Amino acid sequence: MKLDSNTINALADRLEGCQLAQKDTTKITDDHPEMDWDDAYAIQNEIRRRKLARGRTIVGLKAGLTSHAKMKQMGVSTPVFGFMTDDYVVADGGECKVSELIHPKVEPEIAFVTKTELRGPGCHIGTVLAATDFVMPGIEVIDSRYRDFKFDLKSVVADNTSAARFVVGGQPVSVSDCDLRTVGVVLEKNGIPVAFGAGAAVMGHPAAAIAALANLLAERGESIPAGTLILSGGITEAVAVQAGDNVTLRVQGMGSTSIRFV
Repeated sequence: MKLDSNTINALADRLEGCQLAQKDTTKITDDHPEMDWDDAYAIQNEIRRRKLARGRTIVGLKAGLTSHAKMKQMGVSTPVFGFMTDDYVVADGGECKVSELIHPKVEPEIAFVTKTELRGPGCHIGTVLAATDFVMPGIEVIDSRYRDFKFDLKSVVADNTSAARFVVGGQPVSVSDCDLRTVGVVLEKNGIPVAFGAGAAVMGHPAAAIAALANLLAERGESIPAGTLILSGGITEAVAVQAGDNVTLRVQGMGSTSIRFV
């Protein structure tokens, strides 16, 4: 690590403060170009500690920047990972208040729910599929705290990978009943299709993102517990939304889920 604990705490306070006050900021590597990956995840972990200390609970994990489209959009080439707390949950078909966010966008995803623990190192697609209880459609609302959605990889890791809100719904499906590489998705905004894709857009197979997460956690001596909800990463480029928009995700063989922005 390159940053001391006081700096880690100050940057966590800055980023979470922006989230809570709906204000943006310049990317933190502008001020701390020397920071490394350990620093970035240490800042994210401090944000998580603060949320838990205030009574929030962790309800899931997420992968970010996993699709080729998303990597191209953001100019990066490596997946990142974060967490989701209970205040990020939106009920299927429920409302999301734009006033609580800065500049929200939506991504179509495949959500995994585990039935057994996943532990790295050496976790792979087969391991993930064997440990998965079911998969279902999920829409993630991302909301980078960085000005104009411009950031580098270390800055976005520190910012908990732009996590803001999410919704899951549709029909839970066993991984043995579908080919997650070829499953098709359609994202609609106000009844008009705006993005199309297939599961293979996420690292060749959505389960590869879950495996990468398990292997990363293993480096910290952690694992993915049974019963964990994990968003495997955006299948298409993110789509900007505003108050009045109604977004629906349709996934082949899994039904649909939706969210309204007010």
